[in-house]
Amino acid sequence: MNWIALDGAVNARTVVRGALVRADNLQSLSPRDVHRLVHDHSVGVVLDLRTEMEVEREGPGPMTAEPTVRIEHRSLYPESGSNTDFELDTIKPWKRPSDGEWSEEPPVVRAYLSYLSRRPDSIVSSLRTIAGAQRAVLVHCAAGKDRTGVVVALALDAAGVQRDAIVSDYLATGERIERIWARLVSSSTYRAEVESHDPRTLAPAAGVMERVLELVDDRFGGTVAWLSANGLDQEGLLQLRRRLRPDSPAGARERTKHTPTEPG
Repeated sequence: MNWIALDGAVNARTVVRGALVRADNLQSLSPRDVHRLVHDHSVGVVLDLRTEMEVEREGPGPMTAEPTVRIEHRSLYPESGSNTDFELDTIKPWKRPSDGEWSEEPPVVRAYLSYLSRRPDSIVSSLRTIAGAQRAVLVHCAAGKDRTGVVVALALDAAGVQRDAIVSDYLATGERIERIWARLVSSSTYRAEVESHDPRTLAPAAGVMERVLELVDDRFGGTVAWLSANGLDQEGLLQLRRRLRPDSPAGARERTKHTPTEPG
């Protein structure tokens, strides 16, 4: 796993070199962290998936002072007062497009699917940014687990990345879950929501992301079909594939197109 060692974040890692990075909260980054992300990992855009309330309480973080970095806020929640993506047991079952509910699905699966129904605008805008950015895009929320996990998974799935690789990336957060929990408990913003949980129960569970993607396939015809229905055009999808699968035929064609030939 391509972990990024930072002083002020514990769940930062490269997903696609030069194109996509993911992390937990960034407000405690040191100057060295900022330099490492911008200069060593080519971060040019930060997609902040936190709510306005989280940003107000926690602060936007030192990346906002970096002139070469653009910050985009793309909350996956209605602005209802929830502070973190760990509070999943109160999420109401997600309605099917037609009738009934997925009442038998685990709460975490229903919560992930609810992002698609409540904030398709944020998801599509996030993937459009990832597709069109000139430098790497860093996606983060509070823990870098749930909201970040869904946006990254959908981006990779739309780009045609193998699902076992998508799932492995999602599950990797489990390696850092105790350190993530400790960071959240140290914050007055998140403490009340997470301190009563055993951090091990908050780790990403096997089968969750597979099931989410299966349900997206079953109900919408797949991630690409859902994104298309919600406003991501064909060129955006092609750009996403080029960015996140640089060794694919489309990515190879793009590299050839922009690489000057040697004289002689």
